[in-house]
Amino acid sequence: MRNIALLGSTGSIGVNALRVIGGNREKYRLLTLSAGENIDLLARQVSEFSPQVVSVKDKKSAAKLKEIFPGQKIYYGAEGLLEAVSHPQVDTMISAITGTTALPATLQSIKNNQRICLANKETLVAAGDLINEKLARSSAELIPIDSEQSAIFQSIGLNHKDAIRKIILTASGGPFFKKSKADFSKITTAEALAHPTWSMGAKITIDSATLMNKALEIIEAFFLFKLKPEQIDVIIHPQSIIHSMVEFIDSSVIAQLSLPDMKIPILYSLSYPDRVDFNGAEKLDFSKLGKLEFHRVDTEKFSSIGMARYVLDQGGNSGAVFNAANEVAVDYFLQGKITFRQIFSVVEEVLYKEKFYPAASVPDIEETIKNTKIKTGNYIKENWSR
Repeated sequence: MRNIALLGSTGSIGVNALRVIGGNREKYRLLTLSAGENIDLLARQVSEFSPQVVSVKDKKSAAKLKEIFPGQKIYYGAEGLLEAVSHPQVDTMISAITGTTALPATLQSIKNNQRICLANKETLVAAGDLINEKLARSSAELIPIDSEQSAIFQSIGLNHKDAIRKIILTASGGPFFKKSKADFSKITTAEALAHPTWSMGAKITIDSATLMNKALEIIEAFFLFKLKPEQIDVIIHPQSIIHSMVEFIDSSVIAQLSLPDMKIPILYSLSYPDRVDFNGAEKLDFSKLGKLEFHRVDTEKFSSIGMARYVLDQGGNSGAVFNAANEVAVDYFLQGKITFRQIFSVVEEVLYKEKFYPAASVPDIEETIKNTKIKTGNYIKENWSR
């Protein structure tokens, strides 16, 4: 029986995680959960799973939830996340909060020697060196949920790192990989949010359209699998059936295939090294599959990939700068204040003009994020905002 703390229960990953837990109650028990401001959905989740501890974003949300569940232990803010992962019986934490909000809680989970099921790219992008340093001193496990990283994790299996020639992250390409760069300025917010394969939140969907999500995954994979930057490759695969591949030194390639369904990597992160019989995911029928396509990434058009390579070359706090600048640019795009094409220009301007330093602590990373967001916002207002 795994005793689980779920951070981010009302997002798409959190909702799917609860479906997995609810379908395997004999194996998994939800002890604590956290959410943002979607109190209506959270209330339904609390009623269904009866967690011992609940954490919400702010004091107002906590008071609202307390009215519904007067006897429930309810916390809020950063302290609430720490309470959620510090329950004495929790041995597994699912990190499904977008951004770096859950970074202190993740470090606490490492300190508590828990299994961390990571669905959050930004944690390793912003603080990969710090996370790996703490993991080296702990018996905690870090198991990826992100479908591409899970596919790599599964495909590597018991093979030693020295047997790997390279890993190949697949990208759906989003809705625009066949569009010319000249057309990027005309792309509307609604068009960018219409992902052809996955159902995700707005930020992640825009990142998929710009391939920023793939750039973040390159950095994430670097810290997860401890490979050289040149061993990490990307290819566009619109059908999203092959979730990623590993090429070994004997030129054999092992891939993980499934229909696009986040419940599959979520379940594996919980069951590893075993596999659990689960009927909650649709099975792959090869007779109905049709063709699988693969395309090279146009790195001139999708300059996000080059930015990721630059981050790996620079090290230090460059990942935190990259991620924070992108968050601000995407937010301004969603507000209609910059164009789709300007997302790339804004992040490039901030990233390539920044000087980097080692990020040895959470305050270092938080300071980097805060300063970068201010710089990015000011740059947009002065030069790009429509």
